[in-house]
Amino acid sequence: MKCIILGASGLVGQQLLQQALANPEYSQVIAPTRKTLPPHAKLHNPIVDFNKLPADAAWWQADVAVCALGTTMKIAGSREAFWQIDHDYVLDAATIAKQAGVSVFIYNSSLGADAQAKSFYLQVKGKVENDLAALGFSTLGIVRPSFLDGGARPEKRPGEAIAIFFAKMLAPLIPKRYRAVSTRKVASAMWALAKQQGHGTVVVESDEIYRRMD
Repeated sequence: MKCIILGASGLVGQQLLQQALANPEYSQVIAPTRKTLPPHAKLHNPIVDFNKLPADAAWWQADVAVCALGTTMKIAGSREAFWQIDHDYVLDAATIAKQAGVSVFIYNSSLGADAQAKSFYLQVKGKVENDLAALGFSTLGIVRPSFLDGGARPEKRPGEAIAIFFAKMLAPLIPKRYRAVSTRKVASAMWALAKQQGHGTVVVESDEIYRRMD
């Protein structure tokens, strides 16, 4: 099988890439990025501009696509830029993948994602979920992790780092739904969903990631 990884340079994306390259079920791993990734015999790494994705590229023809694209309001600099990256980039790539024959799409969302949420971040995540569902994939898998625990990010997220610190200290007292979850477990949950065919929309909440991957 062939798989596409969107957002392979991020925390979850790095785990997705590592696990896919180690999985003999995937004969080729396609990871379009803005900057070159370390080479691997199974890896095809197209360098792309996410503002102008090459819709006619042959590498879109794959069995599964997993998506961990995303940024922060601080990095994006404005709501408009955040929307472009977290919504438009994801939907553009998903649309092209669907047109190329990809039947299974797995999306890394967020705990609390809801198009009607008060938080703009969660609104965007919820809107992305809704718009992905409208594309009509045979299987749309959505994981909604809480705070991500996976080591140092390329960009600093002090609020998240503080939350993870206290979440670890108070872990026995915090319901699993709200505990920090490792990026390895999130990636594993996404690949587990990728094995499902014809299941419609499947949502895996943060506490279920713990149950499935423990």
